[in-house]
Amino acid sequence: MSWFDAIIIAIVEGLTEFLPISSTGHMVITEAILGHTPDAFSKAYVVNIQFGAILSVLVLYLQRFFKNFDFYFKLFIAFLPAAVIGFFMIDFIDSILESVMVIAISLVVGGVVLIFVDKWFSKTDPDQSIGIKRALIIGFFQVIAMIPGVSRSAATIVGGMSQGLTRKTAAEFSFFLAVPTMFGASAYKLLQNHEIIGVNNNLQLLIVGNIIAFIVALLAIKAFISFLTKFGFRSFGVYRIIVGATIIILLSMGIQLNIV
Repeated sequence: MSWFDAIIIAIVEGLTEFLPISSTGHMVITEAILGHTPDAFSKAYVVNIQFGAILSVLVLYLQRFFKNFDFYFKLFIAFLPAAVIGFFMIDFIDSILESVMVIAISLVVGGVVLIFVDKWFSKTDPDQSIGIKRALIIGFFQVIAMIPGVSRSAATIVGGMSQGLTRKTAAEFSFFLAVPTMFGASAYKLLQNHEIIGVNNNLQLLIVGNIIAFIVALLAIKAFISFLTKFGFRSFGVYRIIVGATIIILLSMGIQLNIV
């Protein structure tokens, strides 16, 4: 992986990780544009630079993470469904991760959902607290995001809105839930590929990639919350459909797209 590829991928990761537009779908297109064939390190790289994105959430919401033990308990409850189901379905998940068409279809279907989600869940509950029931339901929505192209952010925010949460409250809890989820995935990938991290300049690439992902994600989260509060999900839905359709068109033209 070149320095140029590493920087571009880190920027794309930071921009898309917390937006409801699927970072995986954007990585596929980015790899195709760069003409970069994924190897063992690049596959580890795109997962491990999530550490930088996680750090942006911790910095922005630092006080919330030191509020009380109950906060962590609710995160654990929400994290549990994906952890358990992911453990037992790891082989199936790995198999569908190899399908770019699955990503494209998920982008389009998810885009249609986002176009109408503001109307479906327009009524909000005066009580915006997140109890065990709400946390668990949001956790099961996160399981849907195991299908590549769905977007973890989109699934969990929609899950929160289905429980009467406002767009902002649902989005913020989605960010909080990303910390244990993404940390677990990143740590697992790091352990799997620790031998190649120290080869050549891979470690330097990884460090710089995390720094870039952190800075970009920091800006993206702030902008996303502001935009989402004012305008809702419709534009994100339209955008997802365009990206998904683009991938389908490229595949129909015989252009080879690879999973990063």
